[in-house]
Amino acid sequence: MNPLILVLIIVTAVASLLFLVLKLKIHAFISLMLVSIITGYLAGMAPAALLESIQEGMGGTLGFIAVVVGLGAIFGKILEYSGGAEALAMYMINRFGDKNAPWALSITGFIIAIPVFLDVAFIILVPILYALSRKTKKSLLFYGIPLLAGLAATHSFIPPTPGPVAVSEIIGANLGWVIILGFAVGIPVVILAGPLFGRYISDRVKIIPPAEMFAHADSNRPYTDYPAFRLVLLIIGCPLALILLNTITGALVNTGHIPDNFLTAFLIFIGHPFSALLIATFLAMYFLGIKRGTKKKKLQEISNASLGPAGIIILVTGAGGVLKQILIDSGIGDSLAVAVASGSINPVVLGWLIAAVVRVTQGSATVAMITAAGIISPILPVFELSQPREALVVISIAAGATILSHVNDSGFWLVGKYLGMDEKQTLQTWTVMETIIAVSGLAFAWLLYQMF
Repeated sequence: MNPLILVLIIVTAVASLLFLVLKLKIHAFISLMLVSIITGYLAGMAPAALLESIQEGMGGTLGFIAVVVGLGAIFGKILEYSGGAEALAMYMINRFGDKNAPWALSITGFIIAIPVFLDVAFIILVPILYALSRKTKKSLLFYGIPLLAGLAATHSFIPPTPGPVAVSEIIGANLGWVIILGFAVGIPVVILAGPLFGRYISDRVKIIPPAEMFAHADSNRPYTDYPAFRLVLLIIGCPLALILLNTITGALVNTGHIPDNFLTAFLIFIGHPFSALLIATFLAMYFLGIKRGTKKKKLQEISNASLGPAGIIILVTGAGGVLKQILIDSGIGDSLAVAVASGSINPVVLGWLIAAVVRVTQGSATVAMITAAGIISPILPVFELSQPREALVVISIAAGATILSHVNDSGFWLVGKYLGMDEKQTLQTWTVMETIIAVSGLAFAWLLYQMF
């Protein structure tokens, strides 16, 4: 395929997606499906082949994503309902003290965003920010930015949060490696964007807790009987540990360092994301729910409520899988791979750039991640990447999808409202913090890519 035509098709696809989402206000799922069909048509696919690609792309992607995101949503909702987020935050603050509370909040955000969505975790924990700010007379940003940095970094880099899980599935990356390298990139990123930037910006933008939001948040706190810190930490760490066990055991078996027997097969089985999240969800239901007096009917209601937001993510991810499959089946993927391989661009940088352009233009980090993953997935085989390098491509796409949150992103308005900031202050703080995460995330991912 002529490289110029190839470029025009990809540009048309992205432009069509942005037009449908921004101008016509059509949901991202429908928009991605329409863009996939347009792309296949422009590439000359027969109608029957196009329909077959749609079915294969959707089914192949959702076979994994639906289970992982669904279980992860239930797990996170139970943790949220139990007060586990507050338990972690208050334990860490008590341990670190008020003086080092920003570090405690960064760590809390980093841990709690593994099972709980960023916006939900922030709303749950914001009363603690208000209380600390009133107590110490410091700017709310001194505590808010570190918490938000921890939440945002984990939300972008570490499974089983939906973004990196979706990108990993679309490009075929190993979740264990994504977790390992997500921590490796996420920790220094949080330090830069959280306590360090928070200390800098809080000296320049003085924000006091908004009185009306303080009262509202305080009255909405469900109870003060929080679960034990160690219990919460163990339950959150359970699926991560099992998935890592799966990755390490599988690697050792494949290299012949340990035998392939019943024990190793069992360890690989319980460490599969399906099994790991199912085990973690049952542990959460029992120890954070039933054992603490939550009725079984209430747990059922919590589970049902959690699947609404999860369903949207699942469908959008499935549509991203359709785009990927059409790029492959139409031959665009192969042509694009040859064109990219003949150049010198690094796949980590390429994934970041695509995600960043979509993110800045239409606002949704999820749509940016999935669009970038769908476009870059057919290209990756030509690079013959190792599993760690594939994981770093996932992280770079997630980093690019974090950049420059502004007025077209719902998170921009949520943070501004709860911290009592106007648009200019939110741009100076939240938007800059997100951009630090994006740029430093790319830098650390690129450095690690050179090492592997």
